[in-house]
Amino acid sequence: METSLNFRYTKEKVLDFLDKQGIPYHYKSHEAVYTMEEIERAGIISDGIVFKNLFLRDDKGKNHVLVSVPEAAHIDYKWLNEQVGLKRLGMASGERLEKYLGVEQGSVSPLGVLNDAEHEVLVVMDKKLSDDTEVVVHPNDNTMSVWMKYKDLKKLVTGLGNRLVLLEFEEEVVG
Repeated sequence: METSLNFRYTKEKVLDFLDKQGIPYHYKSHEAVYTMEEIERAGIISDGIVFKNLFLRDDKGKNHVLVSVPEAAHIDYKWLNEQVGLKRLGMASGERLEKYLGVEQGSVSPLGVLNDAEHEVLVVMDKKLSDDTEVVVHPNDNTMSVWMKYKDLKKLVTGLGNRLVLLEFEEEVVG
């Protein structure tokens, strides 16, 4: 599943790519959403597991990690550092986000690996989800959400050449 990156994968190009790969999905356009509260108000949460996405870099800025996990997952940075073998992971800048995933802040998505021509970004997802779980991600634009099977998303990431690590995240304790 190679891609040509003479262009950036916009939401329309992402949908076209999914069609060409024969990956079943459906989508919904909506106003731009930046927070889980806005996603809930837009009615996106009701029909699948919505992913929260963090784009991180290590202390030297040489390694980049995209964490895409269910919105209820707790991300413990110290634990994550140990699991992926990196030191002091922290939020990557908007410039790095644009360079490696071709998206702006607020539009981070595992589908951003379509724009990772050199396959440099390590993708981390949750091990606990079943392959048939419907997950909800942005198609590189936070004015649209795409529903697809978890197995298809994992296959897409690895098929493009990115390394995928599945970890067992704890759920966030609320209260």
